[in-house]
Order: sequence, then C-alpha cells, then structure tokens
Amino acid sequence: MSLEWMPRENEVKDHALHRNPHWGTEAPCTMYEKKPLTDPKGNVVDGLFVSWITLNNPRQFNSYTTDMVKGVIAGFENASLDRSVVAVVFTGTGPYSFCTGGNTKEYSEFYSKRCDEYGQYMELFNHMVDSILACKKPVISRVNGMRVAGGQEIGLACDIAISSDLAIFGQAGPKHGSAPAGGSSDFLPWFLTAEDAMWNCVSCEMWSAYKMKAKGMLSKVVPVLKIDGEWVRNPTIITDTYVQDGEIVYGEYKTGQDLKDGRALIKQHQANADFELLDKEVNTVIWKFANLFPGCLIKSIDGIRQKKKFFWDTMKNDHRHWLAANMSGEAFLGFGAFNTKKITGQDTVDFIKFRQNVADSRLWNDEMFAEVMGKPQE
Repeated sequence: MSLEWMPRENEVKDHALHRNPHWGTEAPCTMYEKKPLTDPKGNVVDGLFVSWITLNNPRQFNSYTTDMVKGVIAGFENASLDRSVVAVVFTGTGPYSFCTGGNTKEYSEFYSKRCDEYGQYMELFNHMVDSILACKKPVISRVNGMRVAGGQEIGLACDIAISSDLAIFGQAGPKHGSAPAGGSSDFLPWFLTAEDAMWNCVSCEMWSAYKMKAKGMLSKVVPVLKIDGEWVRNPTIITDTYVQDGEIVYGEYKTGQDLKDGRALIKQHQANADFELLDKEVNTVIWKFANLFPGCLIKSIDGIRQKKKFFWDTMKNDHRHWLAANMSGEAFLGFGAFNTKKITGQDTVDFIKFRQNVADSRLWNDEMFAEVMGKPQE
C-alpha cells in the first residue's frame, strides 16, 4: 500500500529547550557529550548516539553546585528531545565518586540562613529529579564511585544502575543537618522493606555495592581494580554468602586487620581504577535498548517510573518548603560543621550538647549554636 498520500514536512522541528547554556569542561561543571552508539563488536552505528551527562567536580567528590544542577536539567531535557539519542548515561568524573549530593561549601557559605534563596535552589533540585523521571530515553546510572546523600537520590531516579564494586551508598542528612527528602524517603520504601528503608534513611550508614545488589537496588556490580593484570574484587567486602549468628552475611565490611589491609590496597590502586568491565556492562544494556521499538520501550519504562513519580510528586513541594525553613536551624549547624572540618578536625556538631540545649528550651541563637560547633585546632 502506497503511503504517498501522507503529509510531509520539509522542515525538521527543533523541540530542544536548551542549547549548551549550562555545560562546560572546566570543573566544577556538568559535561554533556553525545557518543556514537556501538554494537557488541565495537563498530560505530551511523546516526545513533548515547548522551553522557557527567558531573565534573572531582575535587569536591562531584557534589553539584547550583550551576551544575542547571546543566543536568539541560542535559536530560536535550537528550529527551534528541531523535538520534538511544539512551542516557549519568555518571561522574574520576574513580572516587559518582556524586555526594549538594555542594556543602555553597550550602554553608551562601544558602545558610537564606531560606528563600534555598527554597529557590530546591525548585531547581526538584526540576533536576523531574528531568530524569521525565526523560523520554532510558537512563543508566553509571556508578563510578560514592553515591551518597543527594547523589543517592538522583541515582535512584534513574532506570538502571550499574556499579563499581568500590562504590558506597547511603544518606547523610540526619548527621549533617538535613533529611533524605530529595527522593530517598520517597523512593526507598518502594524499593526496600519498610525496615531497610527506615534504617538506610536515618542511620547514615554506608552500604557496599554488593549489599545494594543483594537488596535488589543495582543491576550489576563489577570490579574496577586491576592488579598485575588480574581483576580484584573490593578487598574490604565479604563477597561470599554465609550464615553468622542466624543471619545471612553478604556484602558487609570485613573487620580487624582484614579491613585495614583491604583499605590499604584500595588506597594504593584506586587512582588507576579500570572501568573496562563497567563500561562493557553499560554498553550491553544500551545495545539491548537499541534493539527494541523506541516507543514501546519508553512506554514500558514510564510504566515503572510512574510508581516512583507518584510518591515523589506527592511530597516534593512539601519537602522543598521544609528544607528551605531548615536552613536557619539544624542545616545551618550541620553544613557549617562539615564545611569547617579542616579547621576544627570534626565534621559534625556536639549532638549531646545540642540536645541538652534544646531540652533546656534555649533560644536558637548564635550563642547556642557556638556552644555545639567544633573549636579551632591549635
């Protein structure tokens, strides 16, 4: 049957909202790159690409500044509307960190006690999460290192996660003056049991990549240490399953000298981490996506995303207002303590003294705050 009767447009419409306004190559920045799609043999496929959105702030463990957040939004919205893009890879620069959340220096030195300003910033953060969940291309979280705090939250918004086995995962909010209200308290009860979600959100305990895999929160975990030509799995982690005190042990950290030796080995070799296996797994997933109908693929993905979006959309505006108001209280203290740790030697406040002051109904003023902050080291 001839289709010549169908209307044709000579002009190709441009639906992109952004054209490189918030991308760069000099840290701190967000980098946006279109890499050619390759087949399993490494051959380039003409006319098709993979968008790489990279958080580039390695000196601060890829924590995102305000401008970097804008770059992420621009990246996801452009990738979403680019006909030639098959999938998006969201990652970080270097061997140590995917992302550790918001930039605590910026939080402490600008946003603290500027509640309305921080509320506006949280509008941007919410838009960043929305841009991931709304992207009309599948999104892979390529976890090259630590995925902590807000980094964990934007990682959870992605569709598939493939991780270095040196990565750690967790929240930091209650320890540093905030709450995991950028997605984790919404997403984790969907992924985990209520007990696991609760503990992960409030304990600030770091979980290994293997533990995350055991909990069903990662698709694949691969080694990145290559020593004398051999792949070496994370030497600080128990990677064999066994029963101890009636509980299954897997993915937990070793103890004693074994832990010290493992950390020393990582410190010696992590700077030269080899991401060959990580990128191979990422490319395998992308090739799977490429060999599916794009419309049916994104409909299937959105069907799963919608469950995450339900909880996120229900709470994100309420979270925005609380996080803004909190910038004059516990967040002011928490981010301030973290930002001055090189001066005081500690990155948290004196929690017991703070609780004692609260129990005594002390005014939340600079004098009370000074009592719980660390003192400069001599």
